[in-house]
This record gives sequence, C-alpha cells and structure tokens, in this order.
Amino acid sequence: MALDGERHSKALEIELISDPEQKARQEAKNGLRQFDEVLELINYWLQPDRPFKLRISAILSLHRRALEGISSFAGVFRPGGIEIKGSKHTPPGAHLVAENIEQMCDYINDNWTKASPLHLAAYTLWRMNWIHPFVDGNGRTSRAVCYLVLCARLGYVLPGTITIPEQISKNKTPYYEALEAADKATASGKLDLTVMEQLLESLLANQLVSVLDSARTGH
Repeated sequence: MALDGERHSKALEIELISDPEQKARQEAKNGLRQFDEVLELINYWLQPDRPFKLRISAILSLHRRALEGISSFAGVFRPGGIEIKGSKHTPPGAHLVAENIEQMCDYINDNWTKASPLHLAAYTLWRMNWIHPFVDGNGRTSRAVCYLVLCARLGYVLPGTITIPEQISKNKTPYYEALEAADKATASGKLDLTVMEQLLESLLANQLVSVLDSARTGH
C-alpha cells in the first residue's frame, strides 16, 4: 500500500464543479452541514424510548450532505465497479453494495448491547470503507457514520473541539494502516479490528484531552 499518498476512489463521473477552489469551498460547507446532521441524529437517538437502529436511509442522507452540489451521485450508491488507488483491496461489485450495507447495519444493530462502543465504531469505519458504496465521499461518510455510532452507543455527544473525524482528516496514514490491517485479516478469513480500535481509542483520548486543555486555559 502506498502510505505516502492518499487512498482515492477511481470512478467515471461528470463533475458538477470543475473549479478546484470553488469545489474546496463547497466541500468545506458540506462538511459542516454533514457534521450538523450527525449531531441531529445523535440527539434523536438519545431520546428516551428510542432504541438505536443504524439504517441505510441515514447513511445515504449523510452522504448526500457531503456531496451535495458536487456530485450527481450524492445520496445514492455507486452504479458500477470502483477501485481504491493505494490499496490492494477490491470493493464488491455494485450489485452487492446495498446488500453489504444492510448486513453492516444488521451487525451493528444485532451487537448493539453486546459489543463495546469502540468495536462498533471501528467495525463501521472499516466495513464502510471495505464496501466503498459510493462514487466519491466514502471516507467522509464512513467517518461521520462511525462518529454517530460511537456517540449513540456511549449515550452522549462527545465533548472536545478536535473531533475524531477531524483528527483522521489531518493525519490519514494511521487510518489507512488500520484499514489495511483489517482488510488483510478479512482476506485470511477472520475479523480483526485490533489496530482500528487502538487508533480510535487514541483519537478519542486526544479529543477528550482538548477539553482538559480548554478547562486549564479558558480557550
């Protein structure tokens, strides 16, 4: 795997925004909207008498937020095959995407009270990247859904200004390494998310440390 570069999806698509600066501004705006929706979903599921259920509709909605105005495939599964530059993993065919995402949701929902919050979040983050259900925005959406699952399972919105998704965006190499480790284990017939869980544990600690720093400095 080329850890000195990015893992990028490669698929044929007509761009809605061709200007790089305009696209970057739209992506930044969409990122804020997507995170706002994550918070809305977390608060919705934290209401009494609402047992959590991860649903395909929520995943598609979060993807729509990330790619709105940028991609004609915002909020829909990819219509064809895709490859991930910098990774040895080949995602499943387009005809298997919906079924795989449904199975991922079933795994989260069936193990909601049995598995730890870190395991469920790690599984979501890895499995969505493994399926790679979208033409673009897979990383952004998988990190958003991962954060939703983690907070909902913990039972509260995590404090801290440097969130787990933001930390991953700033330094993706450990994230790519964790994805590759899980991919390799799966290729050998076993589920092993140890590296991903350790990464999320470290990022969670960093996020909570930012709260302590704010308490000490007032900023």
